[in-house]
Amino acid sequence: MLILKAPDIRSSEITPKGLYLNRRRFLQGAAAGAAFLAAPKLGKLDLWADSPAPKLQFSKWPDSTSEKQTSLNDITHYNNFYEFGTEKGDPAKNAGTLRPRPWTVKVEGLVNQPKTFDIDDILKQQLEERVYRHRCVEAWSMVIPWVGFPLANLLKQADPNSKAKYVEFTTLMDPKQMPGERTSVLEWPYVEGLRLDEAMHPLTILAVGLYGEALPNQDGAPIRLVVPWKYGFKGIKSIVKIKLVAKQPMNTWYVSAPSEYGFYSNVNPNRDHPRWSQKTERRLDGSGFLGSGRRIPTLIFNGYSDQVASMYSGMDLIKNY
Repeated sequence: MLILKAPDIRSSEITPKGLYLNRRRFLQGAAAGAAFLAAPKLGKLDLWADSPAPKLQFSKWPDSTSEKQTSLNDITHYNNFYEFGTEKGDPAKNAGTLRPRPWTVKVEGLVNQPKTFDIDDILKQQLEERVYRHRCVEAWSMVIPWVGFPLANLLKQADPNSKAKYVEFTTLMDPKQMPGERTSVLEWPYVEGLRLDEAMHPLTILAVGLYGEALPNQDGAPIRLVVPWKYGFKGIKSIVKIKLVAKQPMNTWYVSAPSEYGFYSNVNPNRDHPRWSQKTERRLDGSGFLGSGRRIPTLIFNGYSDQVASMYSGMDLIKNY
């Protein structure tokens, strides 16, 4: 057994408080979920069950970052997706149970024209490849070539009314497909939220692919949220419902650990997580899950300050974390 002394333990390897409090129940639930542990590994193109993965037609977004892109292997094998396990490598091993087709996304709530979109219709949106920085709260980061389209394009089709102030997103709830939902490690289904102006911002996208192909299961197939100036847990995966609401929704990680994960979740190096610093990040570079990576300074709003800082003018970004 490898025993690490305190100075040798990286912050990214510290178990979240909400996780260790439920560890025993998680292990008990795992015994009942043998199929979870035995799920087949995903091949690169083994994404769409009984139907072929769609060919994505997209243009290049001119304002993408020019930073070196993270390898496909790291993007698809170092994931937070508790519906398929709590370790970074679990989703790649276990997400073969997810079936991204057939799939629909409902847009409802405070809208004038509620809509239900089939995934095939969603894939007919004008897609772009956008290379975004991706920053996780555990102080690691990636640069990912997402394929997607502005969330605003979908919301406008449902025509939000004047009472709508926030947008609530919900992940699929199906323990047969998502065996992690058989455990009590989090409250299910996973829920996330944005302020309406954040949701309508042109940087906010719904991603349906990466590296030019349909999203792998472990990265949130068939459709997920990407908000590049926020921490990665804001990027809710496998979305089935988008609801326009008047009051701020209770997002899942805030419910689990409110002192650690706030509603806004903007990347802010000046507000440390209670158990680790946010001043630097480890850029995954292909050296493996335990590789040191390249330490770089964390940028306010993940480097997108010029585009988004005005939305938070006058706000206390330490209190509103």
